[in-house]
Amino acid sequence: MPMRRWWDRAHPVVGAPGARGLGVGREEWVQVARDAAASGGALLSLWTTQEGEGTRDRLTDSPAEAAVYCAYLTDRGVLIVELALPSAAEPAMYPGLEALFPAASRLQRAAFDLSGVRSSDPDARPWLNHERPYDFIRVDGEGVHEIAVGPVHAGTIEPGHFRFSVVGEKVLRLEAHLGYVHKGLERRFCGLPILEGHRLAARVSGDSAVAFSWAYCQALEGMSGCTVPQRALWLRAACLELERLANHLGDLGALGNDAGFAFGLAQFSRLKEDLLRAMSAAFGRRYLFDIVVPGGMAVDLPQEAAEALADTVRAVCAEASELRGIYDEHEGVRDRFTGAGCLDASLAARLGVLGLVGRASGLGRDLRADVPCPPYTGLQVAKAVQQGGDVAARVAVRFDEARESGRLLLQLLSALPQAERAVAVEPPADGAFGVGLIEGWRGPVLVALQAGPQGSIRRCHPHDPSWQNWPALEYAIMGNIVPDFPLINKSFNLAYSGVDL
Repeated sequence: MPMRRWWDRAHPVVGAPGARGLGVGREEWVQVARDAAASGGALLSLWTTQEGEGTRDRLTDSPAEAAVYCAYLTDRGVLIVELALPSAAEPAMYPGLEALFPAASRLQRAAFDLSGVRSSDPDARPWLNHERPYDFIRVDGEGVHEIAVGPVHAGTIEPGHFRFSVVGEKVLRLEAHLGYVHKGLERRFCGLPILEGHRLAARVSGDSAVAFSWAYCQALEGMSGCTVPQRALWLRAACLELERLANHLGDLGALGNDAGFAFGLAQFSRLKEDLLRAMSAAFGRRYLFDIVVPGGMAVDLPQEAAEALADTVRAVCAEASELRGIYDEHEGVRDRFTGAGCLDASLAARLGVLGLVGRASGLGRDLRADVPCPPYTGLQVAKAVQQGGDVAARVAVRFDEARESGRLLLQLLSALPQAERAVAVEPPADGAFGVGLIEGWRGPVLVALQAGPQGSIRRCHPHDPSWQNWPALEYAIMGNIVPDFPLINKSFNLAYSGVDL
């Protein structure tokens, strides 16, 4: 296997199961990327550090002007590759990876806006810096015109600019420009004590609060040498599946509504509300912010509360199964879902699509089964994979995953280990590095964390899989009509907040 030589050279990285790290030179940086692509690996994330953030070569501990990191998901686990850029009179620059991993382009552009460390790839348009003009790629030809949507949208959704090139109502090209709400999260992490950073991590993308806070805590606990109690791990998994189930219920209702089936929205909204109320009764909050904490859980779950929550999950999943039959048999819904927004397996693989969207296009990656962390190591998670790659396939994956989350929840809630819910965590030593990796409801959520002096955070990089999937949406809409965009867009349901760091 092309990746084996790199994997054998790499050293263990604490936190996520199967994580390893490797320091490389410029030529090896490109060769690792080539081998990862040839092996069917996926680009998980790319980020940079600059002078002033304590940048050091992790293997030799030699000073560096800057460094660039890349995380690849391989068949053995996650490989973190570091290229240190030594001090020089020229601005720091590294070999770009866009030709091998198209999703790297926007990650590299955002990294430059944050750190001034540039890749060699030709697309140097700003991503987070909206004071500079943004040159959308134009489509020329007879009858071609542009429709500009956003960045400000109706309702409460976050800003994003969508530029359609169309003939009549047929979409020839779509280009999205995001990053309008640049919150400065990565810099804000550096002002927090490392034992409190999980609260900010939960707010990277609010609908994935459990996934991000668990990934953060997983990295921190690995660096600290902390052993999390089994009961806490089971409760974390239960909260993660509740988060997954709630989001799928909400999406299934919204997708029905976008297909002109308001009955679906009403019923799934009711089911999601039932679930949120049960979560509030069990954990004291409708949305599970600040419930995953370093060393365990902020609250416990008494047996009576676990049984009541299980009853609600059982009832919600039973009704969701009945509603699936209605969706499948409704001619109007089928007509809108089938064939809309197709993303075939070869294109999805080329674009490096992750998570739910990838599984709907035949890419069978799911960290809960492929690189499981406890307690998923013993739960035998069934992957939800479809081959169609259209809206119908993405709806089917949601139904399958909702059912599987229900099964996992009933298993977790019925047999919670008898142990404490949390243990104390000591701040890790200055310079310690760890990585957390959790399969959120959208896909893999990664947090790379480096400790600073006196319990501080030197660097924290959170990554949402929407970075990889936003470009895929631009391909999926091609050949469809403009009025189908809301439906196709909702079938992806990607995060704005997760990429506006």
